[in-house]
Amino acid sequence: MTARTEPHPADPAPAAQPSTPDLAGRIALVAGATRGAGRAIAVELGRAGATVYCTGRSTRGAPSDYGRDEMIEGTAELVAAAGGTAHPVVVDHLDPEAVRGLIERLDAEQGGLDILVNDIGGEAYVEFDVPLWEYDLEAGRRLFDTGFLTHLTTSQRALELLIRRPGGLVVEVTDGTRDYNADHFRGTVFLDVTKTAVDRLAFAEGHELATHGGTAVSVTPGWLRSEMMLEGFGVTEETWRSAAEANRGVSGAMPPYEFVISETPTMLARGIAALAADAERAAWNTRSTSSHELAEHYGLTDVDGSRPNAWTFIPLLETTPAEEIDVAEHR
Repeated sequence: MTARTEPHPADPAPAAQPSTPDLAGRIALVAGATRGAGRAIAVELGRAGATVYCTGRSTRGAPSDYGRDEMIEGTAELVAAAGGTAHPVVVDHLDPEAVRGLIERLDAEQGGLDILVNDIGGEAYVEFDVPLWEYDLEAGRRLFDTGFLTHLTTSQRALELLIRRPGGLVVEVTDGTRDYNADHFRGTVFLDVTKTAVDRLAFAEGHELATHGGTAVSVTPGWLRSEMMLEGFGVTEETWRSAAEANRGVSGAMPPYEFVISETPTMLARGIAALAADAERAAWNTRSTSSHELAEHYGLTDVDGSRPNAWTFIPLLETTPAEEIDVAEHR
C-alpha cells in the first residue's frame, strides 16, 4: 500500500480503543487453514469466541502439495488450546461437489454462516521470472485454479448461507494491496493475474452483498514470516532478523534484506478478528486493505509488539539506498 498523508474519503473512522474481539456465537469458515495465515486466522477467530470450521486437504495420512507435516487436525488443536471451538473438515475446494457438501454440513449443524475467509494461495505452483511462453501451462493453470477458482467456488456455494442474516463478512486473502499491484508486476503472469483476480473478487462480492447487509474485503499480509518461509530461508524466529540485516546490499542473498520487514501470520489474523467484531465493518466493503492498515486502525501489533509495513518499506527500497532508510520507521 502506498503511503497517504491525508485520510482517504472512504477510510473507516478510526477505532476508539483496542479491545478483545468478541465473536461469541458467530460461525466462521476458514478455507485453507492448514498452515501459515489460514492457521493463524482460524486460531484468532476461535480465541475471540467464534466456532471455526477449518478446511484443507492436508490431513493425517495425506501429504500436502508442499510436502509438509502440518494438517487441519493440528489447526483445530491449536484453536482448542486458545480456548476456541473448531471442526477440521477435509475438503478439496477445487471440487464443487465437495464444497457443496461442506456448505450443506454447515447448514445442518449451524443453520448459517457469519464469517468466510478464503485463504487458499496456490504458491506451490509458482515459477518466478519465467515468461508466459516458457511457463509450464499445467503448473500455471494449477496456480490459477488453486489460488483463485477455489475462492470463487467456495464463495459461490457459501454466500447463500452467509446472507441469511445481516452482517456477514467475506475476507479474500491475497498478495499485495490494490494500490501496490496496480503498478507492480508480481514476477509471473500466472501469479500476477491470480492475486489481482482475488482482489477483484472481493470488490465484486461486496457490491452483491451490500444489499443484504454483508461486507467483502480483500486483505493482504506484508512479507509473511510463515513456517514455510522460515524453513525455506534456513532461519528461525530467533535468527531471521539478524540474518536478513547481514545481507543488506548483497545481491541474491537468502534471506534477502527486505525480509527485515517481515511479519508473523498473527498480525494479519488479529486484524481480521478485529474487523469481524467491528459493528461498523461495512465501512470496509469492497476495499483492499493490509495487515498493517488493520493493525493500525484497531490498535494492534504483531507478537513482538511491532507493526511492520511492507507496503511502504519495499517500494521505498526501489528508489532509496537501504543504508539511508530507517527500518524502525516502518515497524
